Amino acid sequence: MEQTKKPSILLVEDEENLHETLKMNLELEGYEVTSAYDGAAAMKASQNEYFDLIILDVMIPEIDGINVTQNIRLTNDEVPILILSAKNTSSDKILGLKKGADDYMTKPFDLEELLLRIQKLINKSKKLQEKTTIGETYDFGGNSIDFKAQEAKTLRGEKLQLSKKEVMLLKLLIENKNEVVPREKILQSVWGYNVYPTTRTIDNFILNFRKYFEEDSRTPKFFHSVRGVGYKYTEV
Repeated sequence: MEQTKKPSILLVEDEENLHETLKMNLELEGYEVTSAYDGAAAMKASQNEYFDLIILDVMIPEIDGINVTQNIRLTNDEVPILILSAKNTSSDKILGLKKGADDYMTKPFDLEELLLRIQKLINKSKKLQEKTTIGETYDFGGNSIDFKAQEAKTLRGEKLQLSKKEVMLLKLLIENKNEVVPREKILQSVWGYNVYPTTRTIDNFILNFRKYFEEDSRTPKFFHSVRGVGYKYTEV
């Protein structure tokens, strides 16, 4: 039986005692915690790994928390960001939320309240990501896919046996039709990676889908790569 993956949190806090206290409490709550102590490390981690939540202090070295939030939001608008700050004026709070934070807590804070807010943000994010699921079979452009049997029939009448990963990737793309699915989300959902080795793996799958299901694999109608972002299944 597959183990349920622990929700992963990126914790960005330069004050060591607070960092260790938060890390210990988050791990006791069953979260997987990755640590960063400055803005540059936070940026690097958020680009290379998938997180269910980012906890971000404002006053951190290198790049401050507000700028880190703004930069993350340029490429990732899905991950919830919770800002921690010693600044408690409403203008500071508004700035944090305007730049893309989902929640803002001022120091000193109540640990119990912080843990509740973390749980709420992760649950809300998961609900938003769970798109309308499709049935056991799906037809498009003269092709039909049977997800349960792991089979497909192409527009040329060929029968194909699909691998489990092919079925999972097809399902994920079709459930998010006409929307770009970030490569991080694909690798995490289909392969279960937290730190990603390469995206060439996905490219090879997309090339296979084009060979199977497109009239002309060089000018695809259904399966698209969006450079630097992810992949998309399009249906007019």
